[in-house]
Amino acid sequence: MAKISSTLLTSCMLYAAAGLPTVEAQTQPLALKEAISTAIANYGAIKAKGNYVNASKESIRQTKREYLPNLSIAAQQDFGTINGQNGPLTAAGGLSAASSGPALAQQNWNAAFGALYLSNINWDFYTFGRIREKIKVSKATLKRDENDLNQEIFQHEIRVSGAYLNLLAAQRLTRSQQRNLERAIIFKNNASIRAANGLIAGVDSALANAEVSSAKIALTKAIDLQQEQANRLGILLGISTIGISVDTAYINHVPQAILLNDTTSDISTHPILQFYKNRVELSNQQVSYFRKLTYPSFSFIGVMQGRGSGFSSDYINNQHAYTSNYGDGVNPSRGNYLFGLGLSWNLSTLLKNAPQVKAQQYISNGLEDEYQQVGQQLHAQLLLAENKIKNAMDNYNEAPLQVKAASQAYLQKSTLYKNGLTTLVDLTQALYTLNRAETDRDIAYTNVWQALLLKAAASGDFNLFLNEF
Repeated sequence: MAKISSTLLTSCMLYAAAGLPTVEAQTQPLALKEAISTAIANYGAIKAKGNYVNASKESIRQTKREYLPNLSIAAQQDFGTINGQNGPLTAAGGLSAASSGPALAQQNWNAAFGALYLSNINWDFYTFGRIREKIKVSKATLKRDENDLNQEIFQHEIRVSGAYLNLLAAQRLTRSQQRNLERAIIFKNNASIRAANGLIAGVDSALANAEVSSAKIALTKAIDLQQEQANRLGILLGISTIGISVDTAYINHVPQAILLNDTTSDISTHPILQFYKNRVELSNQQVSYFRKLTYPSFSFIGVMQGRGSGFSSDYINNQHAYTSNYGDGVNPSRGNYLFGLGLSWNLSTLLKNAPQVKAQQYISNGLEDEYQQVGQQLHAQLLLAENKIKNAMDNYNEAPLQVKAASQAYLQKSTLYKNGLTTLVDLTQALYTLNRAETDRDIAYTNVWQALLLKAAASGDFNLFLNEF
């Protein structure tokens, strides 16, 4: 059973540059809805829980059929003697001949065919609701398994969406590092030309080369993170590829759900909360069923019997009055029937079952405690999500200002350096500041969507996030 304390938070939080993607870039970016449908269809845990649901459905059918009467038929055809003897007899280990016949003065070996045909019906037609309670337990099990499947799908949707956003952010970070490398190369080419013409010191050219190498390393790290994150998404999708790319245009705007600022989320229908609630209901239903086990059962009994024998009814007086003919021996010549009502009550279950009922009640109490704890966690996560949204929006609004200021500073330092009015160190610092500002902007844009995903995860309403795509 899935625990939520870390799963949802881990899946939803970014606040760091994750990366992934495209050693083999896709020609068509993967849409989020397509990724989710692929993941649900392929993920092993979801398919397994789907099979558990089907098993629970069959269990209900089997439990309902337990109310049907037991109908047995039997037939046997034998050949042997029928010597009887006056006196006590005990069976050793359950093995003994059950021949019936007259107790003669001496042993003989007369043998003939015999047969027994039997049909028996035994129906516990009234059990004080025991069968009905067992059916309710099976239905509660099905409901629990269905909600277990639903909460697994919900959590996997959150996991896939989180990995999707991480990949999306990684691609943006890679592009930012690519632009940073391009600026470093332009800066290095200009420095090399000016150093060759004696306009600046040769050390400036060496420092420019070092800055290009640093930008290349940063780009390689970004690509590595992008490929790693693509691999993680591929695992969640159930495919073995890292050639995944996503459309980064998704995060260039603020989600409408955030602009609405709705704080009235109701978590009572949260899929995870429903699953824990169903566990309590199932345990309570099992308590009711265990209590019913102490009641008696009323049964209907019916027997039809036919018997054939090669021994004549006068065999007691005339030991030659028998035939070894097969047809005469197996042909039924006598029949009996029996109908009756029976009461069966194992009084010892009144004592034996009491600890089982109490044990199940304790389990119900424990499951109720877990249910309450999960509800508290979801409330806390919902409050956290609201704070994350506020903080993410603050950074989202501030990030463009930082990029604009850093761009202006870089342009000014670059112009001053070209005219010999500032040092290479100042220009390098401006280049670093611009790269950091672009990185902060990419993360800030993604964190807005991550905060919305966290709110969807905490509120149990995934459409709150999915409808934005």
